[in-house]
Amino acid sequence: MRSDNHVHTSFSTDSDTPMEAMVQRGIELGLDSVCFTDHIDYDFPDTGNGVEFLFEMEPYFEMLSFLQGKYPQFEIRRGVELGLKPDLAQRCNALIQTHPFDFVIGSTHLVDDTDPYYPSFWEQFSEKDGIRRYYEITMENIRTDTKFDVYGHIDYIIRYTPTQQKNKAQGIIDEAYMDRCFRDSSDMIDEILRLLLAKGKGIEVNTAGIKYGLGHTNPQEKVLKRYRELGGEIITVGSDAHETKHLAYAFEGIPELLRKCGFRYYTEFRKRKPEMIPL
Repeated sequence: MRSDNHVHTSFSTDSDTPMEAMVQRGIELGLDSVCFTDHIDYDFPDTGNGVEFLFEMEPYFEMLSFLQGKYPQFEIRRGVELGLKPDLAQRCNALIQTHPFDFVIGSTHLVDDTDPYYPSFWEQFSEKDGIRRYYEITMENIRTDTKFDVYGHIDYIIRYTPTQQKNKAQGIIDEAYMDRCFRDSSDMIDEILRLLLAKGKGIEVNTAGIKYGLGHTNPQEKVLKRYRELGGEIITVGSDAHETKHLAYAFEGIPELLRKCGFRYYTEFRKRKPEMIPL
């Protein structure tokens, strides 16, 4: 893999990494390109720390242009990761339509205005019900017709379940647990994939799941394989890096993983158009 298509920098509230440091690291790693996809999460709830997942567009695009001029040998593409909510479609589409992005990721980060990252989310739900509620909201987000290109880390919520947090703390990769999470929600995952395909949208392979101790990408291989069985072809690859040390994280195993799931290509977006790159 020579391109990382999900990368965050200090323009994202949850990263302190300068954009130029990511470019320099990409060159060191022998990548051909990165697509920066910093966070825009409108109306992210106040958790008491004043954090807002927003940034100014003009400085963002100015920095992208400056760095492309400084490093002409390295392709820098312009992306964004939108945190979707059912009531935000019009606002998100206005942003997309008024800025020259190459690539737009749509992601579910909030379930009823709570991020499953926080333990308080799991005080409201059993694990099974919390996961299913996450997928219900994801379906609602897709049905709003927000103009994203691929859906990000479809099983994001698995990273933060109490069981997975305990497994991670103990250094355990629990394959039976991962399989159970898939089986318990396979009907909803199927519906999500069918909705995306009906709208011509793709999905991503997000290697941060490996970083978070799942032993699998987000989504896990069973989801990737099912997407391909249903006819899905648009699939991007990203590390979800917020630090230089995680750029292109665990990319060495991704070509073979995709082949085993039935893919012959992965996808890069330029000017919102998918380009199929042979594996």
